[in-house]
Amino acid sequence: MIRNIHGVVSWAFIVSNGLVGVWALAAHQWPALRRKAGWIAVGIAQTIIMLQVGLGVVLQTSEDIESGRHQLYGFAAFMSIGIIFAYRNEMRDKPHLLYGIGSLWLMGLGLRAIYLM
Repeated sequence: MIRNIHGVVSWAFIVSNGLVGVWALAAHQWPALRRKAGWIAVGIAQTIIMLQVGLGVVLQTSEDIESGRHQLYGFAAFMSIGIIFAYRNEMRDKPHLLYGIGSLWLMGLGLRAIYLM
């Protein structure tokens, strides 16, 4: 059951971060796209990552799975959220660029984690 949920949420992780990444880069280029709804979507996409990592931890402990590269990419995604957030002050004049590139980075980590499953 948890394995199936983890598999479904992994695609939500990838798709949501890909979409918000594209939105943020487009909003960086075209200010008319800068809307509050985009930032809400960024928050949702990053919350999905935290949910996915939590599900992964539960799955790993419940099925006694040995740690490997798959878990490394999940942990890297989780830590990347903090790193992206930490850079918000340095890039306060270009937040859409930061979150656009950062969200696409997160999407890539998710794709890599799926590849290693």
